[in-house]
Amino acid sequence: MTTATAAQGVFEGMPTPLYAASPSRLLAYLECPRRYRFQYLDRPRPTSRPQRAHTSVGLATHNALRDWWDLPRGERTASGGAALLRKAWIETGFRDDDQSGRWRSRVGGEVKAYLGDVDPDDQPRGIERTVAMRTDSLVLNGRVDRIDERPGVDGPELVIVDYKTSRRTCTEEDARTSLPLALYAAATWRMFRRRTLRVELHHVPTATVAGHMHTVESLRRKLDEADSLARDARRADASYRELGVESPSFPPLPSALCTWCDYRAACPEGQRMGPEKSSWAALEPGDERRTDGEKYPEEELLEGSGSTVRLGGRAGQPEGRGGEDDLGGEPGGGVRRAG
Repeated sequence: MTTATAAQGVFEGMPTPLYAASPSRLLAYLECPRRYRFQYLDRPRPTSRPQRAHTSVGLATHNALRDWWDLPRGERTASGGAALLRKAWIETGFRDDDQSGRWRSRVGGEVKAYLGDVDPDDQPRGIERTVAMRTDSLVLNGRVDRIDERPGVDGPELVIVDYKTSRRTCTEEDARTSLPLALYAAATWRMFRRRTLRVELHHVPTATVAGHMHTVESLRRKLDEADSLARDARRADASYRELGVESPSFPPLPSALCTWCDYRAACPEGQRMGPEKSSWAALEPGDERRTDGEKYPEEELLEGSGSTVRLGGRAGQPEGRGGEDDLGGEPGGGVRRAG
């Protein structure tokens, strides 16, 4: 029995412990093992940069949409949702008070337009509901923005709803390929014992919905993907317990996204990918300035446009809680108006 194994209280002959994680944790390891180590393993954790404006927007929007369902029925109106947004507004990350005020007004209008197509009497089955399940390798937990109950072919079915606040609209492909949405659906089905195959990305700025109808087989493939990630991450965690920061299991994966990374100050490879983006860059790429106050060259803006216009994580990935979901349609998909 090794020292690392003994430290976990695991003895020879015992089954391998399941890996406990959220979809955000699994995706963090997939996208950059170095960032995963910074965020989940290093203690003390490297200092993270201050919260960005787009995260403040996401948090305020999610909180307003959550609290809307707690309003008395007479106050559960589109205007009531806009008022909740103003109350939930977070000033952090904006260039100045003027920019914050403009965005508070803008996002308030977006929330109002989105809620204009939501039936206030159609109470969801769950709001920011924690779901959990076990697989062959994984103890999964996560938090779903909203769980709807809708008529199905063989009776009521549940639908996974995830709010998105990115300036980039969502597509059916985003919903189809999203690992978190599929894991939420599988966990919800198991917990509620109710068929859950449809997943939706509700894009609040445009009040549109990108949805996908999974099959049992496609959910199983996503669970297999999660199991594979969990096995890889568990091996990396074991290497970290034995070797610490000298472990070779956490290489950086440099990309244009490094200029947005919360932990880039602790990562030389990430710093070499370019100057850090300003804290409001995702909101107003046309006025995008570096942290030193200088504007980015136009060609750099164009090169990085795929990431500069997004808020929170990648499309289909949890957002609005710092990208973290820890204890935190039409058939066939397509995009339609919310409602």
